[in-house]
Amino acid sequence: MTDKIPTKDITPKKSKSERVSPTLGNVDEKGTLYASRKHIYVKRVTGAFNLFRKVSSWILLLAFFFGGFVNYGDRQALLFDLPNRQFHVFGTTFFPHDFMLVAWLLIVLAFVLFFVTNFVGRVWCGYACPQFVWTWLYIWVEEKTEGTPNQRRKLDQQPWNGEKIARKGAKHFIWLLLAIATAVAFVGYFSPIRDLLPRIAAFDLGPWETFWLGFFVFFTYLFSGWLREQVCIYMCPYARFQAVMFDKDTLIVSYDEKRGEPRGPRKKSTSLDEANLGHCIDCDICVQVCPVGIDIRNGLQYECVTCAACVDACDQVMDKMGYPRGLIRYTTEEELAGRQTKILRPRLIGYFAVLMIMVIALSVAFNNRVPLELEVLRDRNQLLRMTPDGQIENSYLIRIANMDQREHTYQLSVAGVEGVELQGSGVYTLGGGEVRQFPIQILGDPTLLPQQLRAINLELTLQSETDERINRTRESRFFIREAR
Repeated sequence: MTDKIPTKDITPKKSKSERVSPTLGNVDEKGTLYASRKHIYVKRVTGAFNLFRKVSSWILLLAFFFGGFVNYGDRQALLFDLPNRQFHVFGTTFFPHDFMLVAWLLIVLAFVLFFVTNFVGRVWCGYACPQFVWTWLYIWVEEKTEGTPNQRRKLDQQPWNGEKIARKGAKHFIWLLLAIATAVAFVGYFSPIRDLLPRIAAFDLGPWETFWLGFFVFFTYLFSGWLREQVCIYMCPYARFQAVMFDKDTLIVSYDEKRGEPRGPRKKSTSLDEANLGHCIDCDICVQVCPVGIDIRNGLQYECVTCAACVDACDQVMDKMGYPRGLIRYTTEEELAGRQTKILRPRLIGYFAVLMIMVIALSVAFNNRVPLELEVLRDRNQLLRMTPDGQIENSYLIRIANMDQREHTYQLSVAGVEGVELQGSGVYTLGGGEVRQFPIQILGDPTLLPQQLRAINLELTLQSETDERINRTRESRFFIREAR
């Protein structure tokens, strides 16, 4: 999403002392905590890392935009049904009391981030972060509607005319369409997408759907179209604490200063020894292709998202000059210092060990999860009543949640006290993911119950007739007599 590398000899337009990062210029000059944003006209670059980023971005975009249309059985495969408090993930339905598993999953993902960051740096930001995936998409639209970086710069500087209005209007119109598509796709994971689309066309939306659609349209358009790298530099916490996970053996994008310096322009035929120059020709292409506008030659910077656009650009320049590739490359501080990189090191091993423990614990918790929930609520309007045949009757309301995707028939039984039995058959059939409530009555024979007690404890067990592993037991109280 950036301009092709020029084929002719390149000469610098600014010296190192004059060059200022378009993102951090005010910070360097005034020492302010926030720099006014200067638009970055990112050049097109081709290469292996750019291709990998494009493939990963398109996979993620297609998965996001069309994931809501994938069905599992007769239900949307990924559907977070907040009104019914059911979260369907392919063949599994989660309920609010399963949030402990969600907490475990978030902890596992955190340690995955720690492990990957310590091993290969900030590759998440460069290749999979939604902010940057959408940013590259918006930059691509900007290039298609307004032209190359030089053309875009001239267009911004020229006065408003018919061409400028047409180009700018087309860009913002497509940006807005992408923002709308993003909002609809996101809300479609919470409100069934096949039902949502016709209701949007008919302007038949609920207040929360309308709010979240507007919210995501606005912030997608704002973050990807206008703020871009500002989100990563000033709003994303990952950029701030990533250094805690780095060490000298972490793989990062770096400039080989020993090989590149002293830098300077030259012809292809120039003898480096005679000119006392390094391999860097000071062309600034690495800055021009950087989506956050930094100069990687100034060393490791927290703004770097490790997208390797500068690596592809610099390799092409090295090819044209007849120098070896790798002046800017994925490397480690140890390698740049002339020492051997250690892949297996205490911190990385520690992260991996904790991660494996977390994964095993989550797997055990998931495998031991019983896809059934039973709640027992007493009838608080009346503790007990005497039936015409002299039995003591207590009333309850039971809530059964079938968290499996299959239909189940359950048998309810009462145990714990002699002389107490369930009135009726106690057989209930629920479809996959269904939640229902049933009133029940439990009878007690007063001649078999301890009259010296006001209430006794009993156990209600719900057992699936098709799978003996699926059962739930809950305790409740059975009142024998009223309080005096």
